[in-house]
Amino acid sequence: MRLNGVVNGRYAPRFAAVAALCALAFMMLAPHADAQTNAAGSQPCEARPAPPPETVQTIFVSNASEQNDLNDIATDVRNVLPRAHVFADQSRKAITLGATGEDLATAQKLIAELDVPRKAYRLTYTITDFESGKRTGSEHYVLLVVDGMKMVFKEGSRVPIVTGMPDKQTAAQSSQIQYMDIGLSIEATVTGSPENLVLFTKVEQSSFSGEKSATTPADPVIRSTILNGTSELSQNKPTVLGALDIPGTTRHQEIEVVAELVP
Repeated sequence: MRLNGVVNGRYAPRFAAVAALCALAFMMLAPHADAQTNAAGSQPCEARPAPPPETVQTIFVSNASEQNDLNDIATDVRNVLPRAHVFADQSRKAITLGATGEDLATAQKLIAELDVPRKAYRLTYTITDFESGKRTGSEHYVLLVVDGMKMVFKEGSRVPIVTGMPDKQTAAQSSQIQYMDIGLSIEATVTGSPENLVLFTKVEQSSFSGEKSATTPADPVIRSTILNGTSELSQNKPTVLGALDIPGTTRHQEIEVVAELVP
């Protein structure tokens, strides 16, 4: 016991023995804990596998007639293979890739599936004339349209028209000649699949009315009728695009079209 800071002589030996045992236990436990801490702290990190090597390869395409065709193929390859480096070269009609061997094999297969000729369709326009409700005749116009590309057909005359404005500083007449297409004009664009065709078309008919312009008597008055719209087509089945009334007459025209896949 400790009384007033002095250890009682009776208990001094026992106190010294307990202190020695505590010191020995601390010395035995401390190295073991330190060894566990060092073992946990010095554990090496798991080695990550190195990425597979890339190979650069150029694949040429044969059916990309426009810049958009090549860009669309390159975009599809990027979407399927996000890790690959894809570059489109329109001047060479080629796609250059930097990718692994596995991705290159996938890209080759995908490009072969996408690089196919565009489908072509034969569009037959039939314009039927009616006079006072009676059919008087019809005309047929055949256009060969490639999928996604616009086809323009024109029939008529290219008429010179003299336009002019008086010169206020002099008495001279300043005039120039402009040309205008008079007659029939058909524009057509087909998109979609053979089972679901979509036709964007514009049919315009123009002619001279025989009247005189109220502002400039030398300028003719042009009468024009336009049909402009979008229609869904079924192959080999006629589709009525619309009917047009001819201004100043009792006539009207009905326009229909038939689409056929060209083999």
